[in-house]
Amino acid sequence: MIFELSLNWLRSNEKNCKLNYVVRQHGSKRRRPIKKFIIQISPFFLIIGALLQGCGSDRVIVQLNTELGNITLEIYEKEAPLTASNFLRYVDEGLFKDAMFYRVVTKRNQPQNDIKIEVIQGGLFTEEKMYEPIAHETTEETGILHKDGVISMARNEPGTATSEFFICVGDQPELDFGGKRNPDGQGFAAFGKVIEGMDVVREIQQQPEIEQMLNHQVHILNISRKSL
Repeated sequence: MIFELSLNWLRSNEKNCKLNYVVRQHGSKRRRPIKKFIIQISPFFLIIGALLQGCGSDRVIVQLNTELGNITLEIYEKEAPLTASNFLRYVDEGLFKDAMFYRVVTKRNQPQNDIKIEVIQGGLFTEEKMYEPIAHETTEETGILHKDGVISMARNEPGTATSEFFICVGDQPELDFGGKRNPDGQGFAAFGKVIEGMDVVREIQQQPEIEQMLNHQVHILNISRKSL
């Protein structure tokens, strides 16, 4: 929950201020103005007001706009610092400009896997703009489990993740540390969650595909941080 406090009438270089207000008298339907009066503001309240004005949210929100609609992500920098900072580096430097969602995994299109998952996968789908791979942050370290809407890094071996990511459709516990989807048991590195736009995620997952690859990739039109 985010709280916002308006202190427009408070000035640190003033010792007092004037306040106009109105009250409803008992039995009357009319609001009647009361005379102006002066409120003496103590230094204590000036300090508290300044501190409150300086407080900001440390939430990191990323807006991802696609051809099929918008997806809003919250990135967990504190819980997954390495993975989150890597993703935000691509975002901030505009390297996801030509990114796309290109792979969808449903219960129907993975007959070769006994451990079923449901995700949509996106990213650059090229090595031209990729930075060096990052160290693997497990869900055991971060505490971010692969629940519905969680965004996580795609990888081969642990420590090979770069720019490719996926979003969970439904809870996917087999992608967590100790899960059986990947034989090494290290799971995948989750670092955020969809807070708006899961309908868009599900629509992308239902697009026509052949062997998990979309017939027509869903292009990411823009991806950037969103001010709170």
